[in-house]
Amino acid sequence: MESNYVLSMKNISKEYFGNPVLKGINIDIKQGEIHALLGENGAGKSTLMNILFGMPVIHSTGGFHGEVFLQDNIIEIKSPMEAMNNGIGMVHQEFMLIPGFTVTENIKINREITKGNLVTTVFRNSKSLKSLDYKAMNQDARRALDTIGIGIDELTYISELPVGYMQFVEIAREIDKSNMKVLVFDEPTAVLTESEAETLMDAMVEIAKKGIAIIFITHRLDEVMKVADNITVLRDGELVKTLSKTSTNVIELAELMVGRELQITQKESEAEKKESNKPILRLKDFYVEMPGERVKGINLEVYEGEILGLAGLAGQGKIGIANGIMGLYESRGEVYIEDKLLRLNNPKEALNSGLGFVSEDRRGVGLLLDSSIELNIVVTAMQINNKFLKNFLGIKYWDSKGIRKCANDMIKLLDIRCTGATQATKSLSGGNQQKVCIARALVLRPNILMVSEPTRGIDIGAKKLVLDTLVKLNKEAGMTIIVTSSELAELRSVCDRIAMITEGKVAGILKPEDKDANFGLLMAGLDIPVEEGECL
Repeated sequence: MESNYVLSMKNISKEYFGNPVLKGINIDIKQGEIHALLGENGAGKSTLMNILFGMPVIHSTGGFHGEVFLQDNIIEIKSPMEAMNNGIGMVHQEFMLIPGFTVTENIKINREITKGNLVTTVFRNSKSLKSLDYKAMNQDARRALDTIGIGIDELTYISELPVGYMQFVEIAREIDKSNMKVLVFDEPTAVLTESEAETLMDAMVEIAKKGIAIIFITHRLDEVMKVADNITVLRDGELVKTLSKTSTNVIELAELMVGRELQITQKESEAEKKESNKPILRLKDFYVEMPGERVKGINLEVYEGEILGLAGLAGQGKIGIANGIMGLYESRGEVYIEDKLLRLNNPKEALNSGLGFVSEDRRGVGLLLDSSIELNIVVTAMQINNKFLKNFLGIKYWDSKGIRKCANDMIKLLDIRCTGATQATKSLSGGNQQKVCIARALVLRPNILMVSEPTRGIDIGAKKLVLDTLVKLNKEAGMTIIVTSSELAELRSVCDRIAMITEGKVAGILKPEDKDANFGLLMAGLDIPVEEGECL
């Protein structure tokens, strides 16, 4: 019996190295339907689409379980080329355009139209010597651009276009394909202005009218409510709910995206913890030029003795804040530490001002993997503060005894599971490597510890140990801690306040116990009632 669905994904499950990231997902999409796919970072949206598009990362890691049907026929897509041949297209967040080619050449690439010439007239079997039919290709490109309502000249070079228009060229390339059945839009409005986003959504509606099914991945709930017919929400690799636009609203969608049972670690109750209203760190009109995580004029106060969380979706700027304060990326604006203005773009100045930093890239930035645990723990203090160095007749040498004692103290304090201080850092588990990064920062005796993505890439048991360590440092040492994380549930388990970063700015500040819907709304860039949160 035939169904009405152009695409069905049945009981889709996927593991990465024993870690389940999709757990029996079912999704059905009709011809000409706009189907929104929602979820936080890590919910499983990208993995599901990678399966649909046959991306190599899926098949190089053991494949997946479940079945994919296209117009009631089961298909096994092993590569993006197979997906395109089956009529499945994708407009990626990262542009896949050739800057030195024209708009037409990018739209028609690998599908060029050719025509005969004098040479092929003489040598009738010389198909490879045919000429490109630029007139026909330009006509096709113009038709595709007109479909999405963009008036750019098809002869313009990609390198001359604004970023927003590049997105439209990506879309025009997909809809120019004659066999298109399903088109995936992955955060298509992320780089667009408001007016460009409006044009794009109008174009999506026109594309759907031609019978092409659209999967619309976005975090902007107002856009979902404007164009989607049906909506599927994923959370932690599971399907939470599929519902029609007419039966829901942005409040419910926000709650479905982030709602979950919280596992509180050692966080004190409101009655136990004495709150401070004294700002220890202030950011005023702070900008950071970190690629992919730009900060666009943040104003924020961090209170002495608190754990402040910085939350938000990938690419919204939360990662850039600490990296900018530490001088790792060019920044401007004003940063005050206890009312003293910090000299920006100077990592040594930041460290000397009482700041500690644990990078999100512990392998690339945070650790010397081939070196011992003890060297990793003390190396920054040696370079910045000349600690653990002795001087004999003007010759400096390592204080081996002091280094060993410091390392052993940190191993005990943070419960680093190892054979000893001389063990190579690369042989530690991910969670213990993260603790070595924290130990390195603590040796500097910082007043403020900034930790970026502290639980990324480590197992659930190690996550709890790392989070408990941060709470312990805050509780017992009175250390002010700023935690940047994509894991909202983890922030809600340990933080006193959580600042939601959206489009490079602070969308609002919430308490961890505030409503799930409020977190979802701020994440989507929407306002919530002032009385329900400390909105900025």
